[in-house]
Amino acid sequence: MNLHRFVKYLRWGLLALFTVLITWAAYLHQVLGGGRIPSIHALCPFGGLESLYSFFTTGTFIGKIFSGTMILFAITLVLVIVFRKSFCGLICPFGAIQEFFAWVGRTVFHKRLILPQALDRVLRYLKYLVLLVTVGYAWKTAGLWMAPYDPWSAYAHLSDGVKAVWNEAPVGLTILGLTIAGSILYDRVFCKYLCPMGAFNGIVGKISPFKVARNEDKCLHCGLCSKQCPVNLDVARSETITSAECINCQTCVLNCPAEGALLLKEGRMTVQPLVVLFLVMALFFVPIFVSQSMGVYQLRPEPVSRGQSIQIDEVRGYMTIREAAEATRMEIKTFYEKFQIPETVPDDTKMKEIKDKAPGYDFHKAKETAGSK
Repeated sequence: MNLHRFVKYLRWGLLALFTVLITWAAYLHQVLGGGRIPSIHALCPFGGLESLYSFFTTGTFIGKIFSGTMILFAITLVLVIVFRKSFCGLICPFGAIQEFFAWVGRTVFHKRLILPQALDRVLRYLKYLVLLVTVGYAWKTAGLWMAPYDPWSAYAHLSDGVKAVWNEAPVGLTILGLTIAGSILYDRVFCKYLCPMGAFNGIVGKISPFKVARNEDKCLHCGLCSKQCPVNLDVARSETITSAECINCQTCVLNCPAEGALLLKEGRMTVQPLVVLFLVMALFFVPIFVSQSMGVYQLRPEPVSRGQSIQIDEVRGYMTIREAAEATRMEIKTFYEKFQIPETVPDDTKMKEIKDKAPGYDFHKAKETAGSK
C-alpha cells in the first residue's frame, strides 16, 4: 500500500469515526437529555456564528449554545484561515455521510451525474443566501430558529423515530431525505448548494495562503483529479485551485498518478497530504483539549443545584415535570396548570415527552405561554 492510498483510507477512517461519535452523542442526548449530553447544536461550530451577535451585545449565548460552541467556532475559523475549508473536507460528519452515499451510488450505478455548468454555477450561490438568512434571523431572534429546517438536526433526532422527527421538523427531514437521495447520484449536494457553514468557510478561506497547485510539466492530463473531486472542480484545467468551493480534502492530490503534479503549496513551500491531515487534526483538537483542561469548554447547561431556582424560559425538555416544577419553585399542581399539562400525565414524564401521552401537546408553545403569564 503506497502512502497516498494509506492517507485516503486514513481520511475515510477519521471521517467515519467522527460521524459515529457524533451520531452516538446525538442518540445519548435523546436518551439521557441535554443536562448530561450536549445537543447537536452545541457540538456544531455554526452555532457559534449564530450566537455571535448575542455574545458581543449582551454577553450571553442563544439557547443550546455554550462557551464550548464558541470555542469550536473560533477553532474552525483559525483552521479555515490557515488551511481553507479543511473542516468541511476532513472533519465534518454531514459531509462524510454525503460521501458515504456517493460511494453507494458509484458502487450501484458505476458513474456520477453532474448538473449542467450554467445551472450548477447559479445553484452554488444558494448557500450564501442561506447563510445570510440563517445568521440574520438568528441574530434578530436570538435563537436557533432554523432548527426545524436543518437536515443535520433532523438526522440527530432520528433515534426518536421518523414519525416524531416529521412532526417536529418536516422541512428538515425532507431536506435530509433529498440530501441522501441526491448524494447517491451527485457529489456533496448539500455542501455545494445549501450549507451555510460551508458558505462562511469558503468566504473566509479565500485568504488562506495554501492552495492546491498543478505542475503542467508533470501533469499526465488524465483528468482523474477532476473526476474524483467531491465538489466537482475542474482541477485538471486549473493552474491553481483558488475557488471558494475547494474543501481541501486532498482527494485530487491523493488520486493523482503523477508524483509532484499536484501539491498543496504556499509560495515555494509544499505540504504533503499526510502532513496536512496531521496539522488539521492538531489545529482542531489540541485547542479543544487545552480549553477542556482549563475548565472553559462547556457544551451543556450547569446542573440546577438544590436550593437554586430557574426561570420558566430555562425549563428544558430533558427535565421531568417534577424536576422542572422544583427548579422553578412551583407547586406541582400550579406547574401543571401553568404549562397546561393534562393531569393524566405522570410527573416523572420528561417535558419533551408529554406529547407522547397527551397528543397535540406542544412543549415549546406551552413554555412560551407560561412565560407570558
